[in-house]
Amino acid sequence: MFQALGDLRGRALWVVAGCLVCQMGLGFGYAVGSLAPEMLEELGWSRAQFSVARAPQLWVIALASPLVGGATARFGGRAVLLVSTLLLGAAFAALSGIDEIWQLTAITLVMGLALAGIGDIAAGAVVAQWITRARGLGLGLVYTGSNLGGWLSITLATAVLASGTWRQAVLAIAGFGLFAMLPFAFATVRDRGAPAEAPPEGVAGVVIGSDDDIDVRGALRTRSFWILAFTLFAFWFYFLAMLDHLVLFLTDAGVVDARQHFGRAIAMGMVSKILFGLIADRIPARAALLLDFGLLAGSALLLTLLPHPVLLWAFVVTFGFSVAARDVVTPLIVSHCFGVRNLAQVYGVLMLTLLPGGTLGPAFTGWVHDRTGSYEQAFMVLAGLILLSFLLLLFVRDERRGALRGGTSPA
Repeated sequence: MFQALGDLRGRALWVVAGCLVCQMGLGFGYAVGSLAPEMLEELGWSRAQFSVARAPQLWVIALASPLVGGATARFGGRAVLLVSTLLLGAAFAALSGIDEIWQLTAITLVMGLALAGIGDIAAGAVVAQWITRARGLGLGLVYTGSNLGGWLSITLATAVLASGTWRQAVLAIAGFGLFAMLPFAFATVRDRGAPAEAPPEGVAGVVIGSDDDIDVRGALRTRSFWILAFTLFAFWFYFLAMLDHLVLFLTDAGVVDARQHFGRAIAMGMVSKILFGLIADRIPARAALLLDFGLLAGSALLLTLLPHPVLLWAFVVTFGFSVAARDVVTPLIVSHCFGVRNLAQVYGVLMLTLLPGGTLGPAFTGWVHDRTGSYEQAFMVLAGLILLSFLLLLFVRDERRGALRGGTSPA
């Protein structure tokens, strides 16, 4: 057991814990979705308006990421994480006082900037400085923070709502971030200076590989790239739609503990990111991807049959496990298809799918409900997209072999 921990001990373990705490802020957005019924009832907004108002957050996260990388290199990951955590807490405090839709959009933009800062870039940089022999485990632990934060914020919001309002619930989340998370992170997160020695092959973010690895230009000319791009678009379309509308749907259907079910699905990610990482280390990357999207497709099909009580639990497990495991399998399949040398660049281009998928999914789902009075047609479209993605993934391949055969040029 201690050998598996490698150098993940002592001061390094505290640094990992501090980064995990900062990443908990990534999960606060789950609580906003869970509070949607009370917010919309008081403020009189439609579901489509709510989704559209929150959509610009995704654009800010994407566009701010290069700036976060530059700030991390110049000022250190600790400074970026602490400032971003403070900014996120302040944004949630401001959210508790909104009355107009434009205020939600403005605060959402600030939240996007804060979320980019506490995301994978700064936290990964800090962890990489401290962990060498167990870097994958260290990063896996840190990235569970978003799921832990989502579960805790939903639990806190639900408890406050039992005797209070959604505004008080949002303010409680802000207080949790400012007076619990921030001091702990301040006391534990530290930059170490020069990064630790290079980790073994297979650890994300390390420039290793062979001359056969395919760069971005070459990847754009392969079928696997466009299959992966479509499947990621479909994933964001489905996932972000669920974040905004699952609690609303379950509440409409008369499910009393709708928020608790949503929280359980998010909490599943704390287990799946580590467990699926262990599974993916023991089977081929393509098989791991198919297993994940097979579970995701299963959850989407179950969604069309809800709210049957037994099927609801099956949905919670498959949805919660598969959406979190996507974080693990995506870099693995990108490495399998194109090699590890250009992993960051290829993955970065693929992540642009977050913008259209994450924007259109919630808005489309809300629009269908507002137009028809039901989520049935929207959920059928979501299930169709995910099922099509799973079938297309059967045709993903190692494109470096195709290049060597003369079918694709890697340059």
